[in-house]
Amino acid sequence: MEDKRLKGESILYGINSVLEALRSGERNFIKIVIAAGTRGKSIHEIESLARSKNITIERGSSNSDLKNISGTEKHQGVVAVVSQRKEISLHELIEQLYERDSKPVVAILDGIEDPGNLGAIIRSAEALGIGGIIIPKDRAAGLTPVVAKRSAGAVEYIPIIRVTNISDSIGELKKRGFWVVGVELGAEKNCFSFSYNDPIAVVFGGESRGMRRLTKEKCDYLVSIPMKGKVSSLNVSAACSIIFYEILRQRLLMPPP
Repeated sequence: MEDKRLKGESILYGINSVLEALRSGERNFIKIVIAAGTRGKSIHEIESLARSKNITIERGSSNSDLKNISGTEKHQGVVAVVSQRKEISLHELIEQLYERDSKPVVAILDGIEDPGNLGAIIRSAEALGIGGIIIPKDRAAGLTPVVAKRSAGAVEYIPIIRVTNISDSIGELKKRGFWVVGVELGAEKNCFSFSYNDPIAVVFGGESRGMRRLTKEKCDYLVSIPMKGKVSSLNVSAACSIIFYEILRQRLLMPPP
């Protein structure tokens, strides 16, 4: 089976990625391809939702056909050709955040290179109530099919924007009332003693180099995650989950007046 995608089209693969994209209603589907013999409750829901939306379903393809379309053997028997995500500006993201929450939280990822890490961070961010994610356009993982699959479909529910300059974006967030908190190994302030009861932009650096100098200098505060074991650092996706949960915990247990 030849892959005949057009400009502006993208690929989703994996059961959760395709199912959540259907549920969210944010993508235009060109077609869904399901491998012969692929069955199960989630597959049935994919087919039912696709039929209700008049989306073309191609059944009976081989696993090698799906590998050819998706570029991977980890497609779980389901591949969708969809429209690319609609990109919004930083200004539009900020407006959306304030429409939903008077004290929004946005995550800034300053150079995450591993698509698996990015997908895991998106999954945690969506599950734990982060309002949006900002990533750089260059020298970082993009919103690839791998990221979508690793996010377990969460990529369909959280606004994610790509910006040319992280430092400039931080400056714009500050103008709009956000306090900027960088998560840095060895920072004196404990992340659990910091109050997140304001509009917050929380910043994480890349896997190898951490936050870039200009990014760090733009932060209002730096916090660290206290650790007890012999390993000196955490995987960035684990660090994100800890900070995201602490923000949620504080806001659930200590809601603003």
